[in-house]
Amino acid sequence: MGLEYIYAALLLHEAKKEITEKEVSGIVKAAGIDANEAMIKATVENLKGVNIEEVLASAMAAPVAVAAAPSGAAPAAEKKEEKKAEDEEKKKEEAAAGLSSLFG
Repeated sequence: MGLEYIYAALLLHEAKKEITEKEVSGIVKAAGIDANEAMIKATVENLKGVNIEEVLASAMAAPVAVAAAPSGAAPAAEKKEEKKAEDEEKKKEEAAAGLSSLFG
């Protein structure tokens, strides 16, 4: 499916290292996976200009917003929270769309 390349890029990001074809390839190979150089190149190219911290933050915000909704709120407040959760989910999907287009 190709998620191993995204995982490798996330590991490099966490280690504060540059995300390059060589580095991604090294991680994938170290994991015992046959590296597909075309997929690695596409992953690195598509991640250029992507603010990974921002994508991760928006992905983490949606579950927090849903979990923080009060259980005894009035129906109008629940609908407002529901709309907010839907908006957050939409943002999450849009952020993920850039990453998923790598494999489409």
